[in-house]
Amino acid sequence: MGRFFASVASRHPSAPAADAAWPEWHAWSVRECETFWAELWRWAGVVAEQLPGGGEWDAALIGRDRTAPPDPVLGPRWFEGARLNFAENLLRRRDDGVAILARDERAGARRLTHRELVDEVAAVAAALRGAGLVAGDRVAGFLPNIPETVIAMLAAASIGCVWTSCSPDFGVNGVLDRFGQVAPRVLFCADGYRYGGKEIDCLARVRDIVDALPSVERVVVVPCLHAAPDLRAIRASQVWGDFAAPGRGAPLEFARLPFGHPLYVMYSSGTTGLPKCMVHGAGGTLLQHLKEHQMHLDLRPDERLFYFTTCGWMMWNWLVSALASGATIVLYDGAPMPPGREGLLWELAAEEGVTVFGTSARYLALSEKAALAPARTNDLSALRAILSTGSPLAAHAYDYVVRDVKPGVMLASISGGTDLISCFALGNPLLPVHRGELQSLGLGMAVEIWNAEARRVVGEPGELVCTAPFPSMPVAFWADPDGLKYRDAYFTHFPGVWRHGDWAEETPHGGLVIYGRSDATLNPGGVRIGTAEIYRQVEQVHDVLESVVIGQEVPDGAGGADVRIVLFVRLRPGAAFSEALADHIRRAIRANASPHHVPRVIVPVADIPRTLSGKISEIAVRDVVHGRAVTNTDALANPESLALFRELPELRV
Repeated sequence: MGRFFASVASRHPSAPAADAAWPEWHAWSVRECETFWAELWRWAGVVAEQLPGGGEWDAALIGRDRTAPPDPVLGPRWFEGARLNFAENLLRRRDDGVAILARDERAGARRLTHRELVDEVAAVAAALRGAGLVAGDRVAGFLPNIPETVIAMLAAASIGCVWTSCSPDFGVNGVLDRFGQVAPRVLFCADGYRYGGKEIDCLARVRDIVDALPSVERVVVVPCLHAAPDLRAIRASQVWGDFAAPGRGAPLEFARLPFGHPLYVMYSSGTTGLPKCMVHGAGGTLLQHLKEHQMHLDLRPDERLFYFTTCGWMMWNWLVSALASGATIVLYDGAPMPPGREGLLWELAAEEGVTVFGTSARYLALSEKAALAPARTNDLSALRAILSTGSPLAAHAYDYVVRDVKPGVMLASISGGTDLISCFALGNPLLPVHRGELQSLGLGMAVEIWNAEARRVVGEPGELVCTAPFPSMPVAFWADPDGLKYRDAYFTHFPGVWRHGDWAEETPHGGLVIYGRSDATLNPGGVRIGTAEIYRQVEQVHDVLESVVIGQEVPDGAGGADVRIVLFVRLRPGAAFSEALADHIRRAIRANASPHHVPRVIVPVADIPRTLSGKISEIAVRDVVHGRAVTNTDALANPESLALFRELPELRV
């Protein structure tokens, strides 16, 4: 980042001095966003086609006004005239350095060099072209986090096809709710996967999915459980090796396409209605990920980047993009804490020399609950950064990491989402880490916190907004030709300004605290409270493994309505719920948050519903408690848990 600033300062008189403070550089990157993104393109060496006259684009940003609100119909448009290929930029290396290192719950690892990766992608790409696929066709993956998933995505992208994926823990309806909207021509899948010491067969679900998707012309099955899976019940199917065989030895060709050409279709994880289908462009995804990896993470060639993720979460897409920086991506398929091997991921980091370890706030909380202390049990000398996302990272988790994982490590809580396939706020190698805070806003991201009157506030909670365009905005929503769904998703709450849906606070020194989703905030007695403020206290209670908190609508005694806070807790094995435990929880919340945060009701439950990407579904619990239907239970990893919240006697009013 420092070298980048020095380069920009030497080329642009309007830029801050090379050694200027971070706030000056961030302000410049937003104020002169065309220059910033163009300089990042040059710095990162984006591979693109030269236009007549020698340039790589006609204009870095065009539209009604560069500060106009993003609009899928009217613009603005980025890098007009540029032509590039996403896969070409990720496959620049052709040497024997390790490109992919893959592990699972069993011993041993698979390794693919950059040269081998290119050869594999070339074979699958040739097979896809042989099947008649062209730019714009959709290719879907119903796959575990294995090398074949990366290969299939890159092969599709090399042609200009649009990749979309779900992890194999999705049910049939969950897959159809997603793939059914985009009509893929080819489906890549696995015969099964391993999780928590168990083998889960996928072929019956694959059969049902394919039978319900008439658009699918070819099914390619990766043998993960069986050397020769029985595919007789699945139409138009063949195993991976047979599909790729005709393309062996074919040269790898790249279709260079416009900057905004669709690359991915990503899906919202909500439990109300069909998931939104967000279309992300190749150029915006590439440029944003290059910035986040090289600037905010300081990622170097041959460093090893690990993120615990499935192929149904945007962090998988983010992880794979690290190939564009010459790094090794470390894949893991399996349970994060398999029975009897709770420290497996920390063992993986030590054994494989992981440089950057990415995980969720929940995993760090569970590691602390399990009293894991990798600083004393594992050699993490190669590890220099730990990333956390998925939910707000509690302040005590910072203490745990510095004390028990690795003292002095850069701990970066990062936050953005599927909507931008990247981050609004993340780590920064030039700044200190403040306990309980995200370090800084992303370069080029005009993020502010607004109150209800649409005024920027510092030091108090409000809505997270972005007041200027950025390259990785969705280029469209699928089947939304007039952009109405797109605008309704982001630009109606504050007309013309991206409202992200996070309840957050900007700190006086430029950090960010995330309190939870805006639509899940609590409002007892008219005081708006972020759910993360309660979770931070409950997580520190020894007997509580995890919790979910909602606001329950109740009469206010004067003919109106109020909201009372209800906390559901899942206890560790062997722990018993008691009034003494409930009183302890209330005292901790009162002392460390406020009296407004104290739950009126605390209820023990055996399980808590989570989305397939691992996030607690507060809204699903709230709907069940209020007797409202949860219309998309296939978005949940454990939909059966919803029954635990129906007609609880503690909730009668």
